[in-house]
Amino acid sequence: MIRAKLFSETATDSAGGTRWRVSPSPFLLSADHVRFFESLGTHLLAFNLALNRLYFESVHGTQPSWIAAYLDQGKPDSLIAYSRLDRFRDLLPDVIRPDVIPTDTGMVITELDSVPGGIGLTACMARAYSEWQMAYSKAAEKNSETPAISHKLSAISSEHFEVVGGPDGMLLGFAALLRERMEGRTGGVAIVVSEEARDYRPEMEWMAARLREQDLAVFCVEPDEVDFTEDGLRLARDHRPIALLYRFFELFDLTNVPKSELIMYAAKQGRVAVTPPFKPQLEEKLAFALFHHPALTTFWQKELGEDTCTVLAGVIPKTWILDPRPLPPAAVIPGLQLGGRAIADWRDLGHATQKGRRYVIKPSGFSPLAWGSRGVSVGHDLPQSEWAAVIDQALASFPTTPHILQEFHKGRQFELSYYNEAVQDVVPMAGRARLSPYYFVAEGKAELAGILATVCPPDKKMIHGMKDAIMAPCAVAQGQSESHKV
Repeated sequence: MIRAKLFSETATDSAGGTRWRVSPSPFLLSADHVRFFESLGTHLLAFNLALNRLYFESVHGTQPSWIAAYLDQGKPDSLIAYSRLDRFRDLLPDVIRPDVIPTDTGMVITELDSVPGGIGLTACMARAYSEWQMAYSKAAEKNSETPAISHKLSAISSEHFEVVGGPDGMLLGFAALLRERMEGRTGGVAIVVSEEARDYRPEMEWMAARLREQDLAVFCVEPDEVDFTEDGLRLARDHRPIALLYRFFELFDLTNVPKSELIMYAAKQGRVAVTPPFKPQLEEKLAFALFHHPALTTFWQKELGEDTCTVLAGVIPKTWILDPRPLPPAAVIPGLQLGGRAIADWRDLGHATQKGRRYVIKPSGFSPLAWGSRGVSVGHDLPQSEWAAVIDQALASFPTTPHILQEFHKGRQFELSYYNEAVQDVVPMAGRARLSPYYFVAEGKAELAGILATVCPPDKKMIHGMKDAIMAPCAVAQGQSESHKV
């Protein structure tokens, strides 16, 4: 990972990569949990398909107009019109990555990401940990009669495991979706990474290099390295035609992405395929609020079926759109209570006790604050006055950046180990985990390719990649059900 510039060799290394706590072992899951994740992709793909249908039915008047209005809120008219073109109507994101929090009562999905980072990192980790497992097994067998060496090896990793998806599951899954989306076009694949997403460029460069080893012409480039011609897009480096462009930039950042208008024009003319599609309505966190909206229960049951509805209702937390418009006197906010009392004004939550404000507020999408942990406020972690101010700010931002209110679910604690450079030894660490499974869509199926675990110390309210976090691929252990619960 150091050679791939995905991990900085030292804390002061500025040559590339980031830092996190390195565990000698993957994050271990039980076989039941792996089966849960393997089946989850089917349900999430069905959700995206139904959401897309709900949006267009709202646009055409067969569903309430407020649905499309919410999903379009804050977007430029030109992008809305572009996303509604018939050519793109049935296109969906080909990568689905939910952020899943394991709790004491089950799994909770806090959000879905259609343009996720971590694809190359998870792929590189899966290969590295799988190779380490094989090297460890050989070393342990060779040194089984040398007590000192055998003890040192067992202190590092003594569990036999199989990385979820296998050593090359991420590579093979990503390659399958790229080949399918090329739709028989001649040319290569350009993974276009914007300046705003530059931190992810090393991992996508690593991914592209590995895919070229699979005889797939994939190149990670900056937007300026794409040339527009009358017959389509080409790579500036060798004038190779671009058959498929993988969009690694956010739609809110379009005005800062060079040649984005030319890319969109080429896609509109059918001269290049683009994934994920330019459809901001499918990248909104408020979709979870629509899933829980009582007026749409019949729609979801019809489109998803009983099994998928039951699964998603169990993992999608209650979510509301922070809409500042006043309600009629006889109306209340569906499903939201304060001290056992229904409420009709969001600002009533500003008076809640610490126990009563176990909620999260965050931008729904189409904002630089809507990814990572930017813009996220945890109610019970703030003084009451600050929490009230967050609510006021979120309501005031509705015209340009709608926010959502979501139930907070506390993650269960696990105990893992990591290599502590200060003491030059492997030490234990308790923490809460975020599991990020990657599903790649090909042949109408969302297949699980790998899972990245991020484990942060218990005092961190938000779980994300940081220097104090352990990051590791998930694996199935033989002889142990899952990573140790504290």
